[in-house]
Amino acid sequence: MADDEILVDARGHRCPVPTLRLRRALEAAGPGARVRLLADDPMARIDVPHFAAEIGAEIVARDERGGAFSFLVAKP
Repeated sequence: MADDEILVDARGHRCPVPTLRLRRALEAAGPGARVRLLADDPMARIDVPHFAAEIGAEIVARDERGGAFSFLVAKP
């Protein structure tokens, strides 16, 4: 994780909690900020990209390992 990333660890929570925490972090962050969301709910695979598209955010990177997901989202 880069020093300029905001980390949101939502592992252990079911949707919509990971997406809601991502939303709060992005709302509090300045333009162009990057937020890394960690989640382990399989619905995050669907919910996070849908949410990002809805607000015009870009998913810069995504990774899936051992049932855990990492999304790096850039605020527009």
